[in-house]
Amino acid sequence: MSFNYDKNIKGHFDERAVELGRYIAETNSTVRATGKKFGVSKSTVFTDVTVRLKKVNPALYNEVRQVLEKNKEERHIRGGIATKEKYLKISK
Repeated sequence: MSFNYDKNIKGHFDERAVELGRYIAETNSTVRATGKKFGVSKSTVFTDVTVRLKKVNPALYNEVRQVLEKNKEERHIRGGIATKEKYLKISK
């Protein structure tokens, strides 16, 4: 199921939350990457998978929460890699 995230999405917030949650759980994607993939903001993704998903599908919410915690623990590593790549690019 794929949504066109525009004015027509009204009333489909719960379905969007489930779709975003499934994507994160299946791919271990970050909130930011998920937002880019689906064309919504990272704030929307975060709200959908933490607030709405918890009410709609608690089992999926628990899976997503684990992925988000893992990503949170690893974000300083990703940030360091990005900084290293930035300065390598500048030096060339």
